[in-house]
Amino acid sequence: MNFRIILLILTTVLFSCAKPNPEEQKQHLSGYWEINTVEMPDGEVKNFGVNTIIDYIEINGDSGTRTKVSPKFDGTFNTNGVTEDFTLNIEENQLIMHYKTSFDEWKETVVEAKDSTLVLKNRDNKTYTYNRFRKFDIVD
Repeated sequence: MNFRIILLILTTVLFSCAKPNPEEQKQHLSGYWEINTVEMPDGEVKNFGVNTIIDYIEINGDSGTRTKVSPKFDGTFNTNGVTEDFTLNIEENQLIMHYKTSFDEWKETVVEAKDSTLVLKNRDNKTYTYNRFRKFDIVD
């Protein structure tokens, strides 16, 4: 009887500690993302209030684009026209966004990607937490 209880506890712990499925994370990446916090490698956290710049991410299969946009009160967005292309790879059971421009190459690890939250870790060990952007709700 004790063996069954121990086995049940171990099974529960193993399933509760399971890492997110990288393939499932892909489906949550597309959209408009507003930065919420940045955690520095030393543990310091920088909080952001109102953001004038939003990240727009669009996924197409195993590749995508990321564009900085500025929301307008009428629900549209302005962009500076600069778009970064990336590819998505799964490495060591983690979803990785690989960027390459004519100036640099880098990658970001998708720590978490859910419907309303996106957490990315960059090469400088900074962790960026984003919330899905909601358009302005102007009441007359």
